[in-house]
Amino acid sequence: MGKHAECCEEHCVHTNLVNKVLKDLPDEDALYDLAELFKVFGDSTRVRILFALFESELCVCDISESLDMTQSAVSHQLQILRTNKLVKSRREGKQMYYSLADEHVVTIIAQGLSHILE
Repeated sequence: MGKHAECCEEHCVHTNLVNKVLKDLPDEDALYDLAELFKVFGDSTRVRILFALFESELCVCDISESLDMTQSAVSHQLQILRTNKLVKSRREGKQMYYSLADEHVVTIIAQGLSHILE
């Protein structure tokens, strides 16, 4: 039988804390969107792409070469990342360049890496 988190030995609700939690809790739509965002980070291939872009803006060819993936596979994952507003793109001639969408994405990656390396 699996271990469970320990529970209170006595039922005692701290109403002031519960009220603060309820007041500050985002609405269901925001929580759903946040959960969907974290699902995107649940794929190690997408995380590898994000980490590569953490270093520099890269074209699809450079990403596929760096990560030993086909351009098609990279392109598919980049589309998911772009749809979720984690990367942005720009075209220069025949090349398509990608970069992290903003500083929030940089912070999420840096904080996540820091957390697992503790």
